[in-house]
Amino acid sequence: MAQASIRRLRPDDGPAYRSIRLRALEDSPEAFGSSLAEEAARPLDSWSARLDKAAVSGIDCPLVAELDGEAVGLVWAKVDADDADTVNLYQMWVAPQCRGRGVAAALLDAAVAWARERGAHTVGLGVNCANRAAVALYQRAGFTVLGEAYPMAGAPGRMEYAMRLRLHAAP
Repeated sequence: MAQASIRRLRPDDGPAYRSIRLRALEDSPEAFGSSLAEEAARPLDSWSARLDKAAVSGIDCPLVAELDGEAVGLVWAKVDADDADTVNLYQMWVAPQCRGRGVAAALLDAAVAWARERGAHTVGLGVNCANRAAVALYQRAGFTVLGEAYPMAGAPGRMEYAMRLRLHAAP
């Protein structure tokens, strides 16, 4: 399999962003805090508007992995609203046919690189406890589990771990 390319989503990528996000929710509904029905009901222009806002915010970095022109992975990095030294990762997903082929690691590397460029001290994320492959991926990248599992927001009965990666020593 060829290597996926990673790039930042642009405001004109609204339809592609919607498509991959809906595929992610259809494939792994247990991994996200929103549902396929909720996201599918959003108007198409709201997807581009979200990317437009991200492009000018300076605190968002939506990334897509593409293989032969097809979007096969997604991750969104965002500076924490309460701690400018922390970047949080959301919406991490890789298409089933690309799992185990380095796409997730490439997306994660690109998001962490963006956090480093911003001078962040830590990268954080929440991961479904049942997703052993994702937990292992993050641990291989140096993330550690913080404390006990807790209920996932918007997903009754599901538990997740908070994980963190230290990038720089705090001043």
